[in-house]
Amino acid sequence: MVVDRAYTDRDLAELYNPMNPWHPSDDFYLDLVMGAGSVLDVGCGTGVLLHRAREVGHPGRLCGLDPAAAMLDQARSRTDVEWVHGDLSAVGWEREFDLVVMTGHAFQVLVDDDELRAALSAIRSALAEGGRFAFETRNPLARAWERWTTTEPEEITNAAGDLIRIVTVVETPVTGDVVHFTDTFTSSRWDEPRTSRSSLRFLDPDSLRSFLSEADLVVEEQFGDWNRDPLTDTSPEIITIARAGHR
Repeated sequence: MVVDRAYTDRDLAELYNPMNPWHPSDDFYLDLVMGAGSVLDVGCGTGVLLHRAREVGHPGRLCGLDPAAAMLDQARSRTDVEWVHGDLSAVGWEREFDLVVMTGHAFQVLVDDDELRAALSAIRSALAEGGRFAFETRNPLARAWERWTTTEPEEITNAAGDLIRIVTVVETPVTGDVVHFTDTFTSSRWDEPRTSRSSLRFLDPDSLRSFLSEADLVVEEQFGDWNRDPLTDTSPEIITIARAGHR
């Protein structure tokens, strides 16, 4: 898996938490995590969700998987969680987790059909009997990417107090279900700007169900937002909870 520079560059990875404060989506997933005995967070990043779960008393197994070492270095500030460097192609868990989650739209980085099928197969294998897989993807009908290109740089301060400016540009025209964009970071402390290129796939509900069904994952619930409202054409999200089938 190709990992975006925003997550592999240590200076950029340190910006992730300030740019992504705790959100209603985190409360949604935390509720699920606290109700499961063993949890795998795929694309766990800096480990915020599993950190919080442990802080509020989760007694069971918590495991975070991420391909970006710079992100995991931050996650490892907590040692009572299992952290694994890699992606789903590099692990072979069998019926070990009651719950698998992919938060922060991590599911959308699976842009290739074969890559997506392999990931879902690995997730299905990792789930215990009756286990659940929870994730979200942006609703393509809401066309969120049309609002991503910035007219003015976003500004954020890193831990050292340096001002970082961020400019996002979506590559147009957008054709098909994959959107490509760049984030360019600049700082007076750096010799040159640092650019991270990303690609995200926007699957519709029918396509999601088809891929999940093929992997023996049955959609149990779907919501259109973090208030658990029904999924509609105008919903910003497609939030899915799928249960492992009976092989």
